[in-house]
Amino acid sequence: MSAADLVDWIAGWPVGAALRRSALLYLLVNAAHILAIGLLIGAILPLDLRLLGLVGEAPVTVLGPFLARGAVIGLALAVVTGLCLFSVRPSAYLANPAFLTKLAFLTLGTLNALSVRMSRGWSIAIAGGAMAQRLRVQALASFILWLGALLAGRWIGFVG
Repeated sequence: MSAADLVDWIAGWPVGAALRRSALLYLLVNAAHILAIGLLIGAILPLDLRLLGLVGEAPVTVLGPFLARGAVIGLALAVVTGLCLFSVRPSAYLANPAFLTKLAFLTLGTLNALSVRMSRGWSIAIAGGAMAQRLRVQALASFILWLGALLAGRWIGFVG
């Protein structure tokens, strides 16, 4: 299957067709996407700030696992609702540099998060140990990448 065939298949997906036919359904999926982004950003940025030592002294042992799970749920919902929204006009989105930038930030943010999750520094931090310098660097990268994804997502509507 070629890339063009895949785009045509996505455009013909029943979810995309339903969203194109129903303004109410589109509104609800779009609102769910915004809610998911809010959950993701609302969980990951406070965690990043805590790991960077820029906010409070709340224990990472408590905040870390809770906020990380919230971010994972937000990301999963954002991906599902984002795929639904993408199916409405896949060719237009793939031609939009802001959308492609958003995908790059999402990919890098997700890879960074997986790297953090699998790191020894994360295991030590959530066990109450000292914060490794590498974990702080990853938290800074996370902060920048997720804000970049958010800004690129907002930029999509302004780039034709």
